[in-house]
Amino acid sequence: MAEHPDRERLRTTFETVAERYDAARPTYPEALFDDLVELADLPAAGHVLEIGPGTGKASVALAGRGYSLLGVELGPQLAGVARANLAPFPKARIVLADFDEWEPLEPERGFDAVVAFTAFHWISPHLRYAKPARLLRKGGALAVVETKHVLPAGADPFWTDVQADYDAVVPHPDNSPPPPPEEVGDRREEIEASGLYRDVEVRRHLWDVEYDPDEYVAVLGTYSAHLALPEARRDELFARIQARIAAQGRVTKTYLATLNVARKP
Repeated sequence: MAEHPDRERLRTTFETVAERYDAARPTYPEALFDDLVELADLPAAGHVLEIGPGTGKASVALAGRGYSLLGVELGPQLAGVARANLAPFPKARIVLADFDEWEPLEPERGFDAVVAFTAFHWISPHLRYAKPARLLRKGGALAVVETKHVLPAGADPFWTDVQADYDAVVPHPDNSPPPPPEEVGDRREEIEASGLYRDVEVRRHLWDVEYDPDEYVAVLGTYSAHLALPEARRDELFARIQARIAAQGRVTKTYLATLNVARKP
């Protein structure tokens, strides 16, 4: 399904389904965090700034590793869920603010890492690289994780067949099955072109999540493009997809997380 062009409206849609988002969205693989820590060379008591933590899916993993975490979240409901999830970690806190406009209370302290998990694209383009660079200490790292549904060779034909439901309910020229993993790019060239970072490295992680009909529709109900649909069309689309999964029992979805890490000179 094609991404909706109304960026400013879509970036706040998750706020309406905060609890559902927290329950339905998958967590990231631990190996992804291992790579982030290695490539960013994070010190044991490092200070990490997270952009758009949502309900804290990645925040909990980082806080659980002992880092001092500060998350800047736009949505009050999302921030509330994140705070609850981070309650066991006294060195983690969430501030309610738009990262584009937010400034730290102690600007002289540079962060050891600025991280964004599936949220980097919501930052204004002119700030995406410049603002994290300003907030990092010398040698600190920017880590951007982007997640995409992909279709490896031999995957369930469901992901191709279900496009008929999208074409019937929300026809769009960009409706197409997920891409194969090898066709998904990274941010290396864009980061290097900014001139603000060095030592750009990229690592990729694939993992599978199995869903029954209700579980998968719950996940779909947390995606911005689906939330932006008129309710009647969204209900029809979800009913079709739910029935299609029920006919075969369960589906397995393959996720690709692309980790981009670069250092501030």
